[in-house]
Amino acid sequence: MELVKPTGALTHASIAQALAMAIPENAIVVDESITTGRGFFPPTAASPPHDWLQNMGGSIGIGLPLATGAAVACPDRRVVCLESDGSGMYTLQALWTQARERLDVTTVLFSNRVYGILKIELANVGAQNPGRKALDMLEIGRPDLDWVGLAQSMGVEASRATTLDEFVDQFRAGLRKRGPHLIEVVL
Repeated sequence: MELVKPTGALTHASIAQALAMAIPENAIVVDESITTGRGFFPPTAASPPHDWLQNMGGSIGIGLPLATGAAVACPDRRVVCLESDGSGMYTLQALWTQARERLDVTTVLFSNRVYGILKIELANVGAQNPGRKALDMLEIGRPDLDWVGLAQSMGVEASRATTLDEFVDQFRAGLRKRGPHLIEVVL
């Protein structure tokens, strides 16, 4: 499979292609991108050799601390953390540890402003119409989270991407820098 530079709209497929093109050799990829990243793994088959860690147990909130631990355990390797906004809210304090320890973690935070996996799980258990109040609890908004501001307040350099070109440029730049970097990808 040949890796081709992605073009066009910011979609799950174009993000997967951009990640596959840029993942550095010997990287550790921590994947808690949940609903956004379900198709991210297969395109990386042609990427330079790397390790891919993900949670198979169904809990949420492991991505940021797992990436932090991987960076502590393997300081000579670049860690790429693929994180969803809902899951990131459970353990965002890991960003502070990344900044304090100057860990080489590039976090790609997918901001769709919803607990998408929890909505899927409701449907999987047959909850056809759980009601407005229950569904409202699965929305992340009012106010919208400012992941760039949250990361910066914890000492992590951060940027926001709303287009594919912005994402590609910011991801490559984040991988070249020492220390932690977060990219909020607004979907």
